[in-house]
Amino acid sequence: MRLILLITALIMLSGCDKSQQGKPAETEAARPNILWIYVEDMNDWMGAFGDDTVPTPNIDKLASEGVRFDQVIMPAPVCSAVRSAIITGDMQTTLGLHNHRSARFEFNPITLPQGHKTVPELFREQGYETFNIGKDDYNFHYDRTRLYSLEPGPVVGHQRQLEGAEFDWAARLAGSGKPFFGQIQLRGGKYKGKNSPVAVSPESVELPAYYADLPLTREYWAKQYEAVHVTDLDVGAILADLADNGLLENTAVFFFTDHGNGSLRHKQFLYDGGLHVPLVVSWPAGQSTLRHNGAVRSEPIRGLDIGGASLGLAGIPIPDYMTTENFFAAGYQPRPWIISARDRLDYTFDRMRSVRTAEFKYIRNFRAERPYMQPQYRDRWPMTREYRQAYADGHFTPQQAQFMAATKPVEELYDLKCDPDELNNLAFDPEYQTKMAELREILDGWMRDTDDQGQYPESDAGIREVLEFYNKCQSPECLDYLKRHQQVQND
Repeated sequence: MRLILLITALIMLSGCDKSQQGKPAETEAARPNILWIYVEDMNDWMGAFGDDTVPTPNIDKLASEGVRFDQVIMPAPVCSAVRSAIITGDMQTTLGLHNHRSARFEFNPITLPQGHKTVPELFREQGYETFNIGKDDYNFHYDRTRLYSLEPGPVVGHQRQLEGAEFDWAARLAGSGKPFFGQIQLRGGKYKGKNSPVAVSPESVELPAYYADLPLTREYWAKQYEAVHVTDLDVGAILADLADNGLLENTAVFFFTDHGNGSLRHKQFLYDGGLHVPLVVSWPAGQSTLRHNGAVRSEPIRGLDIGGASLGLAGIPIPDYMTTENFFAAGYQPRPWIISARDRLDYTFDRMRSVRTAEFKYIRNFRAERPYMQPQYRDRWPMTREYRQAYADGHFTPQQAQFMAATKPVEELYDLKCDPDELNNLAFDPEYQTKMAELREILDGWMRDTDDQGQYPESDAGIREVLEFYNKCQSPECLDYLKRHQQVQND
């Protein structure tokens, strides 16, 4: 009898064990999927953010069901520096990833500190499938197969939208039984209105005060609006894929852009046009978790913290070597100021830093002797040529002409409440010297405490890389490099 009872008990235990196999534990099932819809070159010209010029129903729906963030400030105004910062969870200037399109050749071996794992690697360690459809654009050497478990592909560095491996991501993930962390890259502002079913008249757009009213500038502005609509259609298709595969309910969708649109004075510069981006996060099954701190967040938020918030929603601890934070945490306290940085972009060598509070923007130009409009890739655009010619012909107001001047002020200060276009520089106004001293101290302390790598000259390997990419570089740094290395060859 005892033997029979023992055998019966073992069978029951065995049956109990098998009943648990093939289906996740409750804690596993509760873990959300995380999806970043990562958009290039776009400002917040969407209905959810108060701009109804073009319809954006899909983005608006995400915002109405999730959380809308009204003041998200990116760590840089260019893609590779932003992407490097968010994926590593630390400022690009701290890790030496600040110069645009670095570490693309073996002779410039920029690597992360030993033991520093990226955000997708942390997700993989916790059993998540990971993928990135499209562009990495990270300024460090890495093994893509370590970051992404699904269709990682052999190519690292700069990939445009959907030029990575193609696979039916939603169907594949629905059948995996595992949670996922994924990125889908959209061209956003780089669509420039192509294939838009909505046409925006250039005459109908309202240009900001810092632009001269020129035909091609108006046309570009209108095309940017059309690109916003095309992007919203892309978002709708992604959400439909999630819904059709039963993934939408438990997926936290982050919709955001890498920086402002490609217009002059937006992309590449530390004004809000280049740094202020839209961010919406929606997670139907976790709406109460998302909205713990409100359904609309108006406090300044670091774009750097998108990685920390994603880890936090998944219950993954943020490593001590990262400075990213979880803005969904119950005890989250907004930072009183946010630092952003601009360094060498393509073959344009410069260095700028900004401190942004809810009310003020302080900018320091370390290469004040150089113009804002140094030679750059946009010089070939008809819009840029028209803009330069109009300035030369004297068609700009004094405020519009500031951006085209031969030199920059060493410091800039703007009252963002009274002057959202950042046109009236208060840096030399006696009434604002106390504020200037406060913001100078913040920036100096931050540069010292983080050992801001932008204070050191770029390596010869980095300059060689610039010349490999852009043989047209005529900056003093490139000319000096060529002179020195020609001398070495002659010797």
